[in-house]
Amino acid sequence: MCDDVAMAETNATAASLLGFLHKGPMSGWDLVATAELCIGGFWSVTRSQVYRELSNLAAAGLVEELETEARDRKPYRITEAGRAAFARWISVLPEPEVIRHPLLLMISFGEHVPASLLGEAVAAHRKAHEENLRRYREQKDAALDDPFAAATLDFGIAYEEMVLSWLDELPWQR
Repeated sequence: MCDDVAMAETNATAASLLGFLHKGPMSGWDLVATAELCIGGFWSVTRSQVYRELSNLAAAGLVEELETEARDRKPYRITEAGRAAFARWISVLPEPEVIRHPLLLMISFGEHVPASLLGEAVAAHRKAHEENLRRYREQKDAALDDPFAAATLDFGIAYEEMVLSWLDELPWQR
């Protein structure tokens, strides 16, 4: 496929897979696990998306399938065309993020939500954000030799701390 067409079809999820494949060949299963560990806190990637994107990337010549490994896992390797498509994608400035926060949406209509349900939702989110904060701090300890991973984790830590602080300040939670 023509590089211009391949580049136009390189979405953020596909590009993230190309980014991970810079480290070496990985199976779809490995890519799902790597995405969950490395970017799962701020970019959701489903198993079906990974396999769909791998198929599209292979058809575009941006990755190549290698010989099937144990457990029928098929590794993929980034091609030179894939490296070029990734380089083009990563060189484009990202759009500002759009915040989609389900709890915030619920709270915005709080006058229609029973207090017990609102309290339950806040408690569940608090627990999830405390767990995320714990996990990011653990990962940060292991990422000190990678300034880019450390910067990403610093963002995650600051975000989780901010959300927990905000939850503490909700008027009905005091």
